[in-house]
Amino acid sequence: MDNKFIVSARKYRPQNFNTVVGQSHITTTLKNAIRNNQLAHAFLFCGPRGVGKTTCARILAKTINCTQPTADGEACNTCASCVSFDAGTSLNIHELDAASNNSVDDIRSLVEQVRFAPQAGKYKVYIVDEVHMLSASAFNAFLKTLEEPPSYAIFILATTEKHKILPTILSRCQIFDFKRITNNDTVEHLQEIVDKEEIQAEKAALQVIAQKSEGCMRDSLSILDKIVSFTNGTVTYQNTLEHLNILDEDYYFKMLDCMQQQNMAGAMLLYDEINRKGFEGDLVLNGFAEFIRNLLVCKDPKSAALLEVVEGLQEKYTTTANKVGISYLVSTLNILNEAEINFKMARNKRLHVELTLIKLNFLQQAIELSADNGTVVKKKRIDGPVAFRVQPIAPMLSKMNGDVTPAGSKLYIEQKPAAPAPANSPANTVPRSITTPPASNSRPVPKPAPPQGNKKNLLDALREKYGDQYAIEEVKEAEVLKMDKLRECWDAYTAELERQKKHSSVGTFKIAVLTIENDIRFTVSVPALTAQKFVEQERMMLIDHLHQAFNNRSISFSILVDASEKEEVPAHMRMNSKEKFERIAEQYPLVKELRDKLKLEIDY
Repeated sequence: MDNKFIVSARKYRPQNFNTVVGQSHITTTLKNAIRNNQLAHAFLFCGPRGVGKTTCARILAKTINCTQPTADGEACNTCASCVSFDAGTSLNIHELDAASNNSVDDIRSLVEQVRFAPQAGKYKVYIVDEVHMLSASAFNAFLKTLEEPPSYAIFILATTEKHKILPTILSRCQIFDFKRITNNDTVEHLQEIVDKEEIQAEKAALQVIAQKSEGCMRDSLSILDKIVSFTNGTVTYQNTLEHLNILDEDYYFKMLDCMQQQNMAGAMLLYDEINRKGFEGDLVLNGFAEFIRNLLVCKDPKSAALLEVVEGLQEKYTTTANKVGISYLVSTLNILNEAEINFKMARNKRLHVELTLIKLNFLQQAIELSADNGTVVKKKRIDGPVAFRVQPIAPMLSKMNGDVTPAGSKLYIEQKPAAPAPANSPANTVPRSITTPPASNSRPVPKPAPPQGNKKNLLDALREKYGDQYAIEEVKEAEVLKMDKLRECWDAYTAELERQKKHSSVGTFKIAVLTIENDIRFTVSVPALTAQKFVEQERMMLIDHLHQAFNNRSISFSILVDASEKEEVPAHMRMNSKEKFERIAEQYPLVKELRDKLKLEIDY
C-alpha cells in the first residue's frame, strides 16, 4: 500500500493535443494557431461535462510556454517549463475556480496579478473554470482587462453553460464548442487503458459503459474504476449490467415475443421475474421504450446508423424489427411514454406497470380489428359520453331537374297518408321537408314566378312529378316576442308543470316577473336563488316550448335574482362566539362553573 491509488480520470489525463479523445476539431485549430503564432488573448471553451475543456486549457498553457516545441505544435515534455508544469510548480499558469471565487474581490485580485510579467517563459495563462458562476458585478469588473490584456497574458474561460455568460464577455473571446465523445471513441480509449492496466475486459462490457456515460469520458473512467473494484479485475458483460443496474436486453426480446403471441401469462411472469431481481417499474418502462425505439430505427436502412447497441446485437435487432409492423411499434412507444409519465402519480406502481403490459398484450389484436381494407384506421378516442341536444332542421334543396326556386319563397311538403306509395316508388326516396332561405319578417312571401319558356319552378315541378302524394304548404313566418302571447305561453307551461306535480316549480313560475328586452330576448325576475334554480331546471323544455309557440328559434331569456328581499337568518347564526357562550351559560350555569374551575379561556 505504498503507492497511493489515483483514479483513471486523473492518471490518464491527456498531456498533449494528440492524446485528447474526440475533439480533433479543437486540437487541430489550437496547434495551427500555436505554429503560426496567431494566438488570441482570450479563449472560451464551452461544452458538456467531462469532454476535455480544462484538459485542453492546461495543454494549451503548457505548449505555448514550451521552449522546444515539436514541428506539429506539441510540447516537448523535456524542457524546464514542461517539467515544472507536469510537477505542478509552474508560476506561469493560474487556475481559478469561479464556482467558489465568484465575487468582485476575487476578480480584482486576479486583475492585480495580471500586471506582473512572467519571470520565466513567454506567457502567463489564467484559467477560469466554471466561469458562468461569476456574478454580474464580477463580469463587469473583468471586462476591461479581458478586452485589452498585456501582451504576455492569455485568459482561458471554461464553462458548461454558455447561455449564462454575458454577451459582452462572449464578444471578447474566441469561442470553441466541445462536443460529446462518441461511443466508438470512448470504447477505444477504454480499451487502451485496460490493456495498460492488464485488466481482462469484454468489448461488450466497454460498450455498455460508453452508453451509460452518455459522451462523458470522465464518467466512463469512473464507472470503469468501480466495476474493476467490484469484479476484482475481470470486467464482463453480465457483471457490468449487474453493477450498473441495467436490465439485460434478452428480457425485452422475450417480452416482445410474449406480446406478439398475446401470451399475457408469460408477460406477467416475466415481469415478476424482473421485479424480483430488484428492478423498479420505471426502469422497466424506460428500458422497454428504448428497446422499441431501437426496433423502430432498424425498420429503415437509412436510420439504422442511429442504432447504438452492444456489438453482436445489431443483427438480432434487425431480424426482430422485420417481424413487427411499424404501426405496432409506434403505438407501443406511445403507450409506454404515457405510462412512464404517469408512473410517479400511481399509488400502486406494480399494478400500473402490469396494466401497461396488459394493454400492450392486446394491442396487436386492436390494430387488426381497426384495419379497413388492408389499411390501418386510426381510432377516435372519446374520454366519456357526450350528450347534446339537436333541433330538427329541414334539408335545403336548391335545384331539382334543373329548376331554380325563386329567392325568398318557402315550401313545406307533407305526405298524404291516404295514398301509400309502393316500396320501389321514387316517392320513398324524396325528402319529406324542403325549405328555402327565409325572407325578412317585414316582407310578405312572394308568389313563385310564372314559368318562362320550358323552365318550371320548384312547386310546379314537384306537383307534376309526384302528383297528389304530397300537400304543399307555406312555412309560417317567425314571430317576435309580445307580452300577451308570452304570458299566455308562460301560463300554459305553468299548467303543464302543475299536471306533472312539480309544485315547487309551479310556485316559482307563478311569482316570476317577465320583462321583454327586445324582439327575441326577455328577462325572468325571481325573488331568491332557490327560485332561480327551479327556473334553470326547466330552461331546456321551456325554451323549446317558446320556440314552437313563436316559430322562432332565436328566442332566449336570462334569469335575474331580485336582491330587494332578504331571507330571514336564524338568531343563533347572527351571534358571535362570545354571545353564543353567554347564552349557553345562561341556560346551563354548570358550563360557566366548569370553565371557572378549569380556568379555561374561551376564544372569542
